[in-house]
Amino acid sequence: MRHFRSSALLVVVGVSLVRPSPAEPPAAQDALFEQGVQALKGGRLDEAEKAFRQVLEQGGHRAYVHNNLAIVYQQQGKHAEAVAECREAIRLDPTYAPPRVVLGGSLLALGRVAEATAELERALKLLPKERLAREQLARAYTRGGNPAAAIEQYRALRELAPDNPEYAYELGRAYLRLSEWAMQRLRAIDPGSARIYQALGHNYRVQGRADLAARAFERAAQADPKLPEIHLALAQLHLEQKNYAEARKEIELELAIVPESAGALALKQRLEAGEGR
Repeated sequence: MRHFRSSALLVVVGVSLVRPSPAEPPAAQDALFEQGVQALKGGRLDEAEKAFRQVLEQGGHRAYVHNNLAIVYQQQGKHAEAVAECREAIRLDPTYAPPRVVLGGSLLALGRVAEATAELERALKLLPKERLAREQLARAYTRGGNPAAAIEQYRALRELAPDNPEYAYELGRAYLRLSEWAMQRLRAIDPGSARIYQALGHNYRVQGRADLAARAFERAAQADPKLPEIHLALAQLHLEQKNYAEARKEIELELAIVPESAGALALKQRLEAGEGR
């Protein structure tokens, strides 16, 4: 349903932009177009397609008509036809943004990610607050292997709609994809990186496999003894197992690296409280 509402929004934009035009279409064409709009909003795609095609056959070759016909084709899954209508709409009015948004979605569906990205970027320059364009662009960046750029789009969407839980969810997923991308790059560049063992340790800890987590963090410390948070993670594991001597040693190692570490100082207080019992 969300996709349909977004497409319907573009229909409304198309209608509103034609009203100030000095060359109004004939009344018959205008009535046909309105029929098409209502049919599209109601999900009656064959009826909408017929109405918009009749407008074009009667000489109503205007950008907003081609745009709305493109929306129909897109919702029918006819993405090649949607692309052709969008291209014609853009040819007729290069400053008209909605067909670029529709074009980006259909190009993505056809697997033409680079073209989709370029069109959606152009659309956002014309309509910076258009959420559908940012949603599509975030997907394009993700599919194009640019997770950092996708994050920027989801952050912008969060600012535009802070109460939308889906944008918060997608932003979290985008950060996860960026982390995975970084890990893959690290493995390719430096298979023995301390960061790889650190991430592995955190994963084992989440799974409740404390022994494996400890070994992974120890390997990280061996790879880079001065990497912050490694000794802190080991201290937390030792403290959970009431291995106070080892916990204290790891806390001191962490504080030697980051003297102002709030986590290490708090853990030290917990350790002292635990030893006093």
